[in-house]
Amino acid sequence: MSESKVPTHAAQTPLDDFSGCHRGIIRNFESLQALAESYRSGEAPSKLKDSARHILNFFEDVVRVHHAEEEEELFTAVLQNLEGEDEETARRARQQIRRLVHEHRELEALWASLEEGLRQLARGREADFDADAAERLARKYLAHARFEEEEFLPLAARILDKSALSALGLSLHLRHQEEFNPYI
Repeated sequence: MSESKVPTHAAQTPLDDFSGCHRGIIRNFESLQALAESYRSGEAPSKLKDSARHILNFFEDVVRVHHAEEEEELFTAVLQNLEGEDEETARRARQQIRRLVHEHRELEALWASLEEGLRQLARGREADFDADAAERLARKYLAHARFEEEEFLPLAARILDKSALSALGLSLHLRHQEEFNPYI
């Protein structure tokens, strides 16, 4: 590792923000597992309403945004900083990014198959909700997040130097500005 590379135990970086987001995502997918179990056990839709509404909002407001930020910001930064890396590291990074993008699409497709049933539950109505598919989605997402935490983020930390991490942090900051206007 060159001196300009940031070790994974360094002070707060944008990579830590992605990791922190994963913790919240994991909690919410565990909630989806609990909702599926409650639905299977015959719990009344009126009792599942708040949980279903929360999960719907969470997926739209957090998960889709998180996927976009990873793909457009983090993955792009890693790919742009592969020059100077050994062939094996560059190959692994590209392979992991392809895998993660593919998993994002799979997870989003599985989510789409559950969305209408969740919307009905969020209204407190009887629903054609596929609890098995919800369990599958939760398990797949938990495995996806674990792979990112254990494999991809440590690899990204080795690839991104201080300058690249600063640029990534600034890019994410600007992305989160609701009404960013560079001319003000």
